[in-house]
Amino acid sequence: LSRRSHEKALAVAMFRILALFALAASASAYSTGIAATRTRSSSVRMSEAESSRRQMITTAAVAAAALVPGLAGAEVDYEGVKYLGGGDKIDVNNANIRAFTSLPGMYPNAAAKLLKGIPDTGYKAAGDMYSAPGLTEAEKSVIKKYEGKFVFLAPKPEYVIDRLNNGLYR
Repeated sequence: LSRRSHEKALAVAMFRILALFALAASASAYSTGIAATRTRSSSVRMSEAESSRRQMITTAAVAAAALVPGLAGAEVDYEGVKYLGGGDKIDVNNANIRAFTSLPGMYPNAAAKLLKGIPDTGYKAAGDMYSAPGLTEAEKSVIKKYEGKFVFLAPKPEYVIDRLNNGLYR
């Protein structure tokens, strides 16, 4: 695994542990085993020790929930999101194959070959795309036609995994 993949897997594992802790803390705070005492007025009142226990568990759960987003390492404001298919330009290294449907002649064949041929480090410039295996001369001319619509940002694992299939079938 690469260092980034390892860090991401570790963050996901920590997130799951914290989520389980928060769930267990919440459940135990409201369990039926809470000690209660009867007062003279016949009302049930929680003992002081149980009240402070509930407060401590609630505080721990809130703190865990507050820490989780930071541990997950999620990038909330990815600058390249505008190039993933919703704008005029397409980030070839990160966009899903469906982003190429707006370019007549690219989808599905030329786009699939182009995306399958991306090296691990990504295409650095438009000229790199022509080395994708299996491209015909006709497909290369279509790519040449749209060169100005492509950008080449560093590949991000969150998007690379869905290049060819994002699970949307309609």
